Amino acid sequence: MRGDYAHPVPKQPRSETDASLSLQLSVDRTSPVPLYFQLSQQLESAIERGALTPGSLLGNEIELAGRLGLSRPTVRQAIQSLVDKGLLVRRRGVGTQVVHSQVKRPLELSSLYDDLEAAGQRPATVVLRNTVNPAGTRTAAALGIAESGEVRSIERLRYAHGEPMALLANQLPAGLLACGTEQLEATGLYRMMRAAGITLHSARQSVGARAATAGEAEILGEEEGAPVLTMERVTFDDTGRAVEFGSHIYRASRYAFEFQLLVRP
Repeated sequence: MRGDYAHPVPKQPRSETDASLSLQLSVDRTSPVPLYFQLSQQLESAIERGALTPGSLLGNEIELAGRLGLSRPTVRQAIQSLVDKGLLVRRRGVGTQVVHSQVKRPLELSSLYDDLEAAGQRPATVVLRNTVNPAGTRTAAALGIAESGEVRSIERLRYAHGEPMALLANQLPAGLLACGTEQLEATGLYRMMRAAGITLHSARQSVGARAATAGEAEILGEEEGAPVLTMERVTFDDTGRAVEFGSHIYRASRYAFEFQLLVRP
């Protein structure tokens, strides 16, 4: 992945009023749960269910503290915990603003574009690279082709609500799919495959985590060394042919994988 790209994305409109005024917030002083945590959980729940929408302002700490009868440090601690999670951001001259809820993606054979759209996250894409070149050793092995064979290499930066979410690198057998840059920026890769008559059947996938490199952090809007999630996937069609080798990097502050676990009888 390369970090020498810059691409303007339209900013989302924001509300200029205190969105928290419409919320029914309260704290239970008899509960053993810390007051700051009670408040942060209520605000996080409001973000998750859409009561606090991306771009809306939370209001200042003094007003919120007075409204709930809390100390300012308690309110500040609650807000900071949501800033640390990536749900809120403090903007100079603007105030505390809702970013968006963390995307939670099930581990199944679906595309990030489709998952974001289904979650109401308004996906957008910038194509960083779209070329045909010789397959490397790992790519050739994953796709089951000769190293001298050609592959289409696609590198994209995926946004949600105007914020970078993931770096996506995909290798396809050359000639498998017509991949125009304009079309790649307008829709998801799996949608393009299905439209071309390719039936996606199964995939072999691994998920991991590591620290972001300087280049990755720059393009994803994170600090160098920030945690990122990684995913590698080889996808097969209904004939057993490998049709895609994907290597993706996700912001851990904005993204999570969900597992459903079943107990063996």
